[in-house]
Amino acid sequence: MRIEDFIAKFAEQLEDIDIDVDKLSASTIFRELNGWSSLIALSVLAMIDEEYDVQLKGEEIKNAKTIQQLFDLVQSKL
Repeated sequence: MRIEDFIAKFAEQLEDIDIDVDKLSASTIFRELNGWSSLIALSVLAMIDEEYDVQLKGEEIKNAKTIQQLFDLVQSKL
């Protein structure tokens, strides 16, 4: 699993909000993105479950700040 692929899949969940997904990086603090909401968080959790067969708890995603931290969390459960 590569961080670049994870970022691309993460970006797909943000299609409905007005941000430049090309500017997303591993160090992006995802909760500070314009338009971030609990609905998008659920969408990201569903994507992680579907793509990587990893179930994260709400508390785990709350503790992650950057896309890299979220990626590392998913990798630790593979």
